[in-house]
Amino acid sequence: MKWIKVNTYDEMSKMAAAIFEKQLIEKPQSVLGMATGGTPEGFYKELVQCHMKGDISFAEVNTFNLDEYVGIAAEEATSYHNYMYEHLFKHINIPRQNAHLPNGLAEDLEKECAYYDKLIEQNGGIDLQLLGIGVNGHIGFNEPGTSFQTRTHIVELAEKTRQDNAKYFPEEKEVPKLAITMGIETIMEAKRIILLAFGENKTETLKRIQQEGISEEFPASCLKNHPDVTIIYGS
Repeated sequence: MKWIKVNTYDEMSKMAAAIFEKQLIEKPQSVLGMATGGTPEGFYKELVQCHMKGDISFAEVNTFNLDEYVGIAAEEATSYHNYMYEHLFKHINIPRQNAHLPNGLAEDLEKECAYYDKLIEQNGGIDLQLLGIGVNGHIGFNEPGTSFQTRTHIVELAEKTRQDNAKYFPEEKEVPKLAITMGIETIMEAKRIILLAFGENKTETLKRIQQEGISEEFPASCLKNHPDVTIIYGS
């Protein structure tokens, strides 16, 4: 596990984008794992700039997002489909069919979860996975107590997670209670993982990764078992 401390949010964003840029230069047909939320917004801005300068192309890339809310249509402003479209997809040349997110409106959610894992497998697995981290140590929407053997699954969001995400909704009560998320086993199958964390509120969370053992009560601790993880952080 490699730790890189930065002084500013912009520095973190640029460093992460440079890693993804290098990945695409070396392997133009890469499979990228994507994350949403406030932390990676600067990263996406930098990645778009790399593309607009002509340094990288997404023409052969496949992307797979970590998660999507259950019960929210892709075109709704609060969906992660829409987040990805606004922050990345509409600015780059990725074929629409190559940008994958779980379908939160699927009639059979269990079948959708199995299909999502199969699709990742059919594309050769994720080469480079971007992660954020919740204050309670969740990665994706894998809350404390989630088995490390889980694959893509339906999860009931913790109240703290719903409160943290309420800022993206008109009212807190509108935050969905369920989501589809890549499971921890699915995430850990990525060949390389980049975790971004910035802000004082993440300081104690990162200390727990450094100082505590591996436990399902702290999902991010599983990353200690992965052979290639880089954590870029600052406050």
